[in-house]
Parts: sequence; C-alpha cells; structure tokens
Amino acid sequence: MNVSERYQIGGAGSAAIAAGLEAAIHDGRVESGERLPAIRSLAVALGVSPGTVAAAYRQLRERGLVAGEGRRGTTVRSQSPLQRRLFVEVPPGVHDLADGSPDSALLPPLDGAVDQLDLRTRRYDEWGALPDLVELAAQRFAADRIPSGPVAVVGGARDGIERALIAWTRPGDRVAVEDPCFTGILDLVIAMGLAPVPVAVDAFGPSAEQLAGVLARGVAAAVITPRAQNPTGAALDAARAAELRSLLDAHPHVLVVEDDHAALLSEAAGHTLASPDRERWIVVRSVSKALGPDLRLAVATGDNTTVARIETRQLLGTGWVSTLLQQLVLVLWRDEATTALLARAAGVYAARRRAAVAALRAVGRDVTASSGSNLWVPVPEEAAVVQGLLDAGWAVGAGERHRIAAAPAIRIATTTLEPSDAQRFAADLANVLDRPARRPAS
Repeated sequence: MNVSERYQIGGAGSAAIAAGLEAAIHDGRVESGERLPAIRSLAVALGVSPGTVAAAYRQLRERGLVAGEGRRGTTVRSQSPLQRRLFVEVPPGVHDLADGSPDSALLPPLDGAVDQLDLRTRRYDEWGALPDLVELAAQRFAADRIPSGPVAVVGGARDGIERALIAWTRPGDRVAVEDPCFTGILDLVIAMGLAPVPVAVDAFGPSAEQLAGVLARGVAAAVITPRAQNPTGAALDAARAAELRSLLDAHPHVLVVEDDHAALLSEAAGHTLASPDRERWIVVRSVSKALGPDLRLAVATGDNTTVARIETRQLLGTGWVSTLLQQLVLVLWRDEATTALLARAAGVYAARRRAAVAALRAVGRDVTASSGSNLWVPVPEEAAVVQGLLDAGWAVGAGERHRIAAAPAIRIATTTLEPSDAQRFAADLANVLDRPARRPAS
C-alpha cells in the first residue's frame, strides 16, 4: 500500500495532507507512538515540496496529535484526553460520584445579590476590571502571602491559565503537569500544541525529585495545584512548597502557573510557589466551585509582564469579563451571609471527604487525600471497576482521563457523598475489587 492510499490524502496542499493524516490517526490506521514518514520522503511520495509537508506536520503539532522529536522525526502522541475520555451516562437511581460539581444546597442564592446590581446600559468605552473587585482580590492574595502584583479579571480559571501559557509558550514547547492531573489542564495543554510532561503527585503535591528532572531536561512552564488537587486531593505543605520553590527559582525563565481553584473553599492552608523576584508567575483563583459553576470568573495576579500580556490578549479577544458578572461576584464576596455559608460549605465538604477516606481505608484502600473533594483510588483495571460500581448503584470516573504515566485508578468526587453513605460505597468497592478476574473462554 502506497502512502496516499494508507493515509487517504485527498489533495496536495498542507491542509489536505494534515486532514488525511489526522483522519488516519483518529481511525487507528496510524497508532500512538508510530513515527510519521520523514518530511522529504513524504514530499517525494506525494509529489509536493518539503515545505508543504512541514506545514502539514506543524498543523498536526498545533492540534496536539504529534510531537516533533528533532532528528528522530515526528511521532504520533498518545490519544488526547479529549479523545479517550470514558464517560459514563448515569442512569436514574445511581449515585453520581463522577461529577465533581458543587452541592447546589451549599451554593449562595443569587436573587438578593442580583437586586443590588447596577443594570444601566454601558458603552464600549466603559470596559475593564472593576476597581473594587481588583482591590478586594488583591487584599485576599496579600492575606495568603502571595507576592504583590497587578490583578487581572478573567473568564474562569482555564481562561486565565490559557492566556498565561499563550503569553510565554509556543506550539511544541514542553509544559510540566501533575500526574494524575485535572483533565481540563491536559486538554488545554494538548489543544494548544504543547507537550505535557508528567510529574508524579503524592500526598504533598508534585514530587520534588521528578520536578527537578523535568526542569533539568527543559520545560517552558509548570502548572501546579497548591491544594485540593484534582483528582488526588493533594495539598502542598510548607516543606514541600519550599523545596519546589527552590527548584523553580533555579529556572527563572520557566512560567509557574498556580491553579488555586479551591481557595474560597479549602480548609488546607495555601502555600504559594511564587516569590517576589520570580520573572514569570501567575496565581489564578476561580469563584466557580464556591459561588456556582455558571459564574465563569477568576482573578489572577502575577508579575507585571505576564499580567499585562494576559490583559492585552483578553482585549483582543473577548474584550473584558461582563461588568454584571463582576458586580455579582463582588456583591457575594462582600456579603456576610455568603461568607458564613462558604465557611459552612468548606466544613461540610471536608467532613464528607474525611468520612470517605476513613471508610475506604477500613476496607484496605490506600487513600491519602487531605484537601478538596476528590479521591484517587488505585485499581487493577479501570473499566471493570467503573462498570462494577455502576451495577452496584455508583458512578465514578475512570482515571485514564487524568493520567499520563500514573498507574490505573478511579476518581471519586465526594461533594455529594454523605458520611452515612460512605461505608456502603466502600463496601461495594471492596466487593467489586474482590471479584475474580474474568478469564476468556477456552
């Protein structure tokens, strides 16, 4: 079979060549880890210039499908999380521990806050971050000993992280990510044409030894969750934070991105990796977990250049975050009743997590989560465990969505798992894991 037939390339332009190769990757004709033909070889086979093939390969890199490995050529990456997610449709009567959404009973009501908004029509020249919201965010960053820096208002945590990565990276760059990692970060990094480099996570966050190795081999950025890590529940302590900060300080040109998504709800202390003299850093805090998923707003602080680039890129795209949304968040942040509700919610979520951890440990499962609302439980085979628990009335997430090199596991979201149900869930999980593996019929 010649090259054109194998890849089903229907044209001579770079877009057609890239489309044919992408289709071959998606339908399995080209497998993960396989090396694509050398640029010159494919150009000769297709009767096009090497520049045309190089442009096609570049498009594939930018889509996160292949990685350039210098003289070793271009290799097909493992399928991205967008392609390999194992979604489970939750049937009626099944307790959903796969969805990590907050408990709606612990979200603040919005009607009273909406009544306080300034609903007057605004003009295009009345845009930007609300000064009162910026000031309040700066005060909260300072209270957690985040270095002083300008504050940007963005459309959610991933919006801020994406804009920070755009500011300092380009397609093909390597980015250190936690392993296992929040799926949204993996999806984002790969979709931007960046190469995620895994750093193992233990109870206290990223492994210092592994991060040191990754930094030595070269990365453009590192994305780290200081507490309530999704999916493991890891949280940096003072010792680990100091160790990681020391490693990162030796690499000042690496962009450090802190995804402090649970700052408004976490009972774990915040330990930042940012330092006043660091050249490139950003700390992003979302309000969605605490105030509601539909409130797509986050505040970010960092060094002057990074924040300026974020705001410039924002101005060229969405322009600004809706002033109405900014007002709503500001009203809720200032509201004493909301503050009390968030404190209660943090306590409830912590109690649910602790009850689940205790129940799982009682049946011999090694769980180390110390913050947040997610548990990471190693299992021998994800799909079988997910299905077995579904049969028992529980929906959980397959770990494949979160991991690069980490061993198989399931993710359990405890946001709606009452302590009274935790023991029953743990017993059902133990029963599923104790079942003998099915052997193929002889």
